[in-house]
Amino acid sequence: MANEVIELRGEEAARRIPDGAAIALTGSGVFLEADDLFAALERAFLETGHPRGLTLVHALGIGDGDKSGLNRFAHEGMVARVIGGHWSWSPTMQRLAREEKIAAYSFPAGVISTLLREIGARRPGVITRIGLGTFADPRLDGGRCNMSATEDLVELVDFDGVEYLRYKPLKINVALVRGTEVDRRGNISFQREPTDLDAYTVALAAHNCGGRVYAQVETRREHRVLPSRLARLPGVLVDGVFVAPDARKTYLPGYDPHIAGEATTDYAARDADLELPTGIRRIVAERASHEIDGAHSVNFGYGIPGGIPALLKARGAATYWGTIEQGIHNGEMLDGPMFGAARDPDAIIPSIDQFDFYSGGGIDIAFLGMGELDSQGNVNVSVIGGRLVGPGGFVDITQTAKKVVFCGTFEAKGLEVSENDGTLKIARYGEVPKLVERVQHVTFSGEQARANGQEVVYVTERAVFRLGAEGIELVELAEGVDLQRDVLERMAFTPHLALAGPAAAVG
Repeated sequence: MANEVIELRGEEAARRIPDGAAIALTGSGVFLEADDLFAALERAFLETGHPRGLTLVHALGIGDGDKSGLNRFAHEGMVARVIGGHWSWSPTMQRLAREEKIAAYSFPAGVISTLLREIGARRPGVITRIGLGTFADPRLDGGRCNMSATEDLVELVDFDGVEYLRYKPLKINVALVRGTEVDRRGNISFQREPTDLDAYTVALAAHNCGGRVYAQVETRREHRVLPSRLARLPGVLVDGVFVAPDARKTYLPGYDPHIAGEATTDYAARDADLELPTGIRRIVAERASHEIDGAHSVNFGYGIPGGIPALLKARGAATYWGTIEQGIHNGEMLDGPMFGAARDPDAIIPSIDQFDFYSGGGIDIAFLGMGELDSQGNVNVSVIGGRLVGPGGFVDITQTAKKVVFCGTFEAKGLEVSENDGTLKIARYGEVPKLVERVQHVTFSGEQARANGQEVVYVTERAVFRLGAEGIELVELAEGVDLQRDVLERMAFTPHLALAGPAAAVG
């Protein structure tokens, strides 16, 4: 009989983490974040100055944008290096990166999760085409996001005349994960969580590197997890558990079995008020939604695209198979801070399996946000205004989807528009241009997309563009928009005009 799993207080777990440790984390927003464990480490550092000099590795953004998640580690001296897929849920960690107090790296989220799996399997890193032509490519930035990041963590390799990137493995000393229930032998289930994410691979990486795995759970039971298929993290990988019965699972009060997939009734099928996007967000999302064009496998990103599922459902056009990177298939996709979960999903799979589906070309069409667009069709969402955001799953998705639809406003900061009877009125231009000569950070490569044979569309509130053989083509204007005044004079580059009708002759 195997030994029983050790139950720890948070302070005990903190004392077991040495200075300089590389810690792998799992979480997406507040979903599956082991925040009570994170808080214990934060208290230990503030009281004793230890553990310090840590490396953090995480695929998705973790925290509530205020105190929880990565914010717990964002103290000068506590962390020396962060390799993160998404940073925007921790403004304090973003500040440390901007002030050169840490070495900041960012890679595609799916690459990071896969890298943890490869580390756990003792393979030589991740070899993939994901990231070619983007900021992760060593010919551009190699994933480095500030001057303090000097180590080469990715290299260009060639197999049979085809270029790939190799993301190098590193040793993981500690994994901090979260689950629902643990039995006395350490087997952990996730049945009351919105998603499984990459908790297994995070734990695998630490365990097989000779490190330690500490898990925060809601309850501990004497008998083993039943049915056994729910034991998604076997006890052989777990060194200690911390029981936190009151930890939040989502931003919603209490527990919703429809979000965890435990409900027996079909909430999504009931007639309920849809949370439709409003204002300029609705204008862009509505136009973008018409690009779906009978596609079967569809992905929706965070931000403006997150409002598209509700619009499609409202007009009876929701006949696609929808997925999001957190591992959700179908259901009523949630928006805003609850993005990444769904009510009554058809399936909840580990996020790393979802990324494998994406990496292999499983998406017919993907709808993603757009920070900046340049003359070559490159898009930036990962560094905005000098602030490190990171791509999340953006690169993994956009480089392999057959069709990509980017959704964003034409300008930022102060833009005011209205729409009446299909006519757009621009009351105030935005102060910050988004259609620029050269993007700050290449999160999506137009050149790579052309080489991949992808169809790419860029939707704004006043104009629609496509990626052509020579660059960006302007293909559509919103009713009420003046081509010269409202579009061409407010862009940093001149697109190829491919408009139909009278507008084609203007300018």
